[in-house]
Amino acid sequence: MDRLAGKVAIITGAARGQGAAEARAFVGEGARVVATDILDEEGRALAASLGGSAVYLHHDVRSEDDWAAVVGEAKQRFGSVDVLVNNAGILVLGTLTHQMTLADYRRVIDVNQVGVFLGMKAVIPTMLEQRRGSIVNISSTQGLTGLSGTVAYTASKFAVTGMTKNAALEYGKAGIRVNSVHPGGIDTPMTRVFQGGRALTPQEEEAAYGMTALGRAASAGEVAPLVVFLASDESAYCTGAEFVIDGGMTAGTVMPFARA
Repeated sequence: MDRLAGKVAIITGAARGQGAAEARAFVGEGARVVATDILDEEGRALAASLGGSAVYLHHDVRSEDDWAAVVGEAKQRFGSVDVLVNNAGILVLGTLTHQMTLADYRRVIDVNQVGVFLGMKAVIPTMLEQRRGSIVNISSTQGLTGLSGTVAYTASKFAVTGMTKNAALEYGKAGIRVNSVHPGGIDTPMTRVFQGGRALTPQEEEAAYGMTALGRAASAGEVAPLVVFLASDESAYCTGAEFVIDGGMTAGTVMPFARA
């Protein structure tokens, strides 16, 4: 239980869902965590549940000033920044390209793409001084392939994939690794918004995921171990790569005669 012992991590969008699962997993593996979000009540509750190994900070990832404050607090409180998990993101689903407003498009881009850029920009100087660091950018299967009705989200996640590769090339020789994680269908509060705030019924899950290899959505806790691996020294030779965790969603289409 000490794969991340001695490491200090910043995890954005950590108040709930995938980010909260990552924060719990990191603390469980010995890391100290600065959990950030704009959902203050949930964020403070998460940090309280993790004891002295975690602190919560209000943080708008679109703000360069907020990023400077988060990095400064992490260094003052815990002494370093060894890991950044750019997890915060938003989704607009079901709007066709010609129907999306410019304001909605920019809102998604500002959080999902600009937020990741600002995060890397904020932590890299400290990581350069330390000559070490791991940045894990949470992209999506929509950073590898399209999905109708998600033009802004898909654009933002493809951008995250590209920025990850670029940063990996720029800073690898300085001991900084940068990788992207590409979840498929994950059951989180963000995705439940489009389901009336509830989990899918078995029938709905079959309709949504029946044509994928595993035929189901994942829990947030199933993604966190992959993020732990990329933050840890176990992944010391991994950089500039896409790590897909999608139940076979991008592998292809399951035909009706597949074994069940």
